[in-house]
Amino acid sequence: MIENQQQILDIKLYTIQNNIPLLILGSGSNVIIKDNGIRGIVLNVLLYNKITIVNDYNDNSVVSVECGAMIIDVSVFAAKKCLSGIEFACGIPGSMGGAVVMNAGAYGGEIKDILVDCQIITNDGQLKTFSNKDLEFKYRSSLIQDKGFIVTNCTLLLTKGVKQQDIDSKIKDFTSKRESMQPLEYPSCGSVFKRPKGYFTGQLIQDCGLKGKGVGEAQVSTKHSGFIINKSNATATDYIKTIEMVENTVFQQFGVQLEREVKIIGQD
Repeated sequence: MIENQQQILDIKLYTIQNNIPLLILGSGSNVIIKDNGIRGIVLNVLLYNKITIVNDYNDNSVVSVECGAMIIDVSVFAAKKCLSGIEFACGIPGSMGGAVVMNAGAYGGEIKDILVDCQIITNDGQLKTFSNKDLEFKYRSSLIQDKGFIVTNCTLLLTKGVKQQDIDSKIKDFTSKRESMQPLEYPSCGSVFKRPKGYFTGQLIQDCGLKGKGVGEAQVSTKHSGFIINKSNATATDYIKTIEMVENTVFQQFGVQLEREVKIIGQD
């Protein structure tokens, strides 16, 4: 388990020197690891998770967040400090590093809206600071994702002076919506597909008659078609085949090519 930035950098340099694949893993949300596992070194960064207010201004606070901190915990921290801007993340089950990489978002908010900058490790082992603009954020993607860089920590700009009850009310509303719409009673890999321009993914899948369909123990959720749940003991292969079935069916019926939000990694 990694506990500081220098450890991440040292291991990255070691893997470069010895030509060993390296995977950084936070909570593992939005990830499917193939049944034959992963070749190389896997770093779990969940112990590298400090959240600190580093600067206070009249209307804003700058918050430093290490990459292993859960984004839900960051939203809780902010709420307790009466800082607004990250309420949208109250139900996102991922680490801060992963959230920055994929520009995570929900309910109209995205990481790009609150991120000032972040420190990253490049593919050749250099530690650099990238500004928000440098990161070329798009819908569920960023330069970091495109290049395969490693996020070590980031700074967020949050709004001060918001009443605690207003923040709590917004979080309660988002939580209620999530619980009513998403299949939280089953394990899943989160939202499987990105939203195609001009369409709603769940509606497309539902209109194909795929609710409740799947391969093996993986099944398209009957509650929200954008999720694939694990009914019992689904394998990664079950998930992948179910994803492919959904992609093929949607394309055949509507001519829409779904783009995956979930990352599939590991050995075939």
